[in-house]
Amino acid sequence: MSTFTHSELDEAFGRFQRTVAEIAVTRDWDRFAELFTEDADYVEHALGTMSGREEIRAWIWKTMTAFPGSHMTGYPSLWHVVDAPTGRVICEVDNPMRDPGDGTLITATNITILTYAGNGLWSREEDVYNPMEFGQAAMRWCEKSAELGTLDDDAARWMETIGVMFARRR
Repeated sequence: MSTFTHSELDEAFGRFQRTVAEIAVTRDWDRFAELFTEDADYVEHALGTMSGREEIRAWIWKTMTAFPGSHMTGYPSLWHVVDAPTGRVICEVDNPMRDPGDGTLITATNITILTYAGNGLWSREEDVYNPMEFGQAAMRWCEKSAELGTLDDDAARWMETIGVMFARRR
């Protein structure tokens, strides 16, 4: 059972969201890792569990500096629920990608479960999502960018390798 109040959890989540919004602009992923306790777990269903802040740090830098993470512009919560008895916040996170050049909005969402540890730190994050939905969104972005002549080298490599699994069958 949690010792945190609904209000404390809601405020901590608000700080978390504001920090993540800043990180989306600065791309300083060390700050993201610093949101977690030294012994935190980060459960990422498609890639496994990162144990400890330093594993989270290495994973987040690798993930968010390569396509498609490198092309996501923010991670706003669309809604959230505070579960004070468990010390958790559950939310739906939007992951919009940068404008491919014509104003098109391409995004995918996930459900995140955060467990609060106190003092502004989180002891666990679990992201639940459909990898196919994310892959298809990334491929749509690549196709639109290629059509507009704005496809960069990193995205082109992804499109030609991993992206083939998400190509629309015509």
